[in-house]
Amino acid sequence: MSYLIGLVVVGLFFLALHYFTDLSHKQKIVVTVVALSIVLSAVIFNSYADKQRERMMSVVIKFNQNSTVNCDGVDVNSTNYTLSIGTYTFIGKEKTPFYGQMISASKCE
Repeated sequence: MSYLIGLVVVGLFFLALHYFTDLSHKQKIVVTVVALSIVLSAVIFNSYADKQRERMMSVVIKFNQNSTVNCDGVDVNSTNYTLSIGTYTFIGKEKTPFYGQMISASKCE
């Protein structure tokens, strides 16, 4: 929905360029292409960020279901690690060989 709103804003921007400026037709096209490029870049970035967040949340859900997740070659489970919800970081528990080790959930599969 927000993408449609973005396109509407760019369309209104183009209309404003058409009626309220003294730019040539080529200049208006260049300005419109630049604005559309910015909107398209934002859409692509949001899609990428959503996919990354979904992947990380699936790792967190798997961890919360007492499954083992692999993080850069390290097996992370609830026996040896706790999950910091604020930063989505796995922290090694006391009295384990992983004590003090911190692994970001974004690095896990």
